[in-house]
Amino acid sequence: MKKQITKSLLLICMIIGITACSEEYFDVNTPSGTVDEGDLRMNDLLGPVIHSTMEGQRSAELTFGNYVQNFVSQEGGAVGETTASGLWSQVYLYVLPNVKVIQSKVEAEGAIHFGAVTDIVTAINLGIATDTWDNIPYSQANFGQSNLFPAFDTQEEIYTEIFNLLDGAIAALQATDSSGISLGSEDLIYGGDLDKWLRAAYTLKARYQLRLIGNGSVSANDVLNTINNGFVSNADDFQMFYDDRNINPWYSGEILARNTGNFHHDIASQLVSSMNGDYYPFQSGTLSIDPRLPVFATNNGEAEWKGYVSGGGGLAPDGTSANTQFVDGGFYTKIDAPLVLITYAEAQFIKAEAAFLANGGTETSVGSTSVAYTAYMEGIMASMDKYDVDGTDYVADGAVDVGEAGLMLNHIMKEKYIHNFLNPETFVDYRRYDFSDDVFVGLTIREEEDSEADYAGEWFRRASYPASELVRNEAVVIANQQLPTAPVGWDE
Repeated sequence: MKKQITKSLLLICMIIGITACSEEYFDVNTPSGTVDEGDLRMNDLLGPVIHSTMEGQRSAELTFGNYVQNFVSQEGGAVGETTASGLWSQVYLYVLPNVKVIQSKVEAEGAIHFGAVTDIVTAINLGIATDTWDNIPYSQANFGQSNLFPAFDTQEEIYTEIFNLLDGAIAALQATDSSGISLGSEDLIYGGDLDKWLRAAYTLKARYQLRLIGNGSVSANDVLNTINNGFVSNADDFQMFYDDRNINPWYSGEILARNTGNFHHDIASQLVSSMNGDYYPFQSGTLSIDPRLPVFATNNGEAEWKGYVSGGGGLAPDGTSANTQFVDGGFYTKIDAPLVLITYAEAQFIKAEAAFLANGGTETSVGSTSVAYTAYMEGIMASMDKYDVDGTDYVADGAVDVGEAGLMLNHIMKEKYIHNFLNPETFVDYRRYDFSDDVFVGLTIREEEDSEADYAGEWFRRASYPASELVRNEAVVIANQQLPTAPVGWDE
């Protein structure tokens, strides 16, 4: 899969209305003309839909990664209110319109497996959209000229649709498809492996169920029942690779930008201090840092790793100059690195958390079950394997190998936070636990140079709707708009 996926499609179409593009898959945003949708196969459209789905995730992380202090703006800056307009464009201009065309062809051809994959991708886009803005257009979206002012669906309605899509996909992928239409290289994630898509559907369902434990509509045992059908190894990870022609956007946005004197991001102290022994002091004497840290960051050869305080003007937590940047050639910052949506390691941390909660665990309780502890340790080892580092000493250290009797929620969430570096899912986790420093040890709100700054002292919990949507659909947007510090539905 790794590099061939970017070269396998000869005709790619993905612009609203539908437009034909140049030969190479990643040239989808420079259309050369239009083509009648009747001349398109569903296979022609799936690649661009997947590509936009993954790019949308990355677009969201550009802000949310700052909110959760994976990174800061150059020299320590904390970002303010966001509209996440790049994500909105990917979902509403490039994904959902093309999904609508695919589904019409799926119905005409009876291609239920193809339709199942499209439903999974739709659920992913609805999930990040509603987690970002809360109420969003969906049931009345994509009607074109027949409805220029679509109503917004509530988050509760969107989540019902997400589970309907995933449950339908799970059923369809286990049914016989007699259409003769199969997935191939246009499937930029699994190359047509439907067993992996089935496990992905279960894993994603568990991820979305986890959000709803807090409002009582889903139980921790429900999550456990779902995740037990999910990913079974790192080979199941949902990710899309780039190549040396179509380069990874984190590489271009961080490494190339920094090397050419342009704006870039630096690595935040919350991440570094979770990995250098500051927040979780190593006990064995053989470790000074988490072996994954150099895969994410560089300290330019200095003796200590000092992350940037969010909003701290270039300082580390000890008041000296910070020194951590994205590392050239890191897992996410190689020219051909993947964008990653959800992994086996995350699935294990979902299982560990659900088992911990099912046993009556709280934000501060100590001790849990063998199921929770085994999943916690398995998640760490899977993470080490994914990032291709030797985790032997790390998993044996007393700060990590705390035993069933010593397991706390902060151990699980720390490991999930580290593993999910550059994944917008962390913003969900922070909100689920109300930015608690009991759960995310050491977490403090961004510093503000101006105490009168908008929303100073408040955590951001959602995006505002993009200005483009306000112009097109003003009355509906205003009716649904809330402050960026207001919780989304499942966060209330």
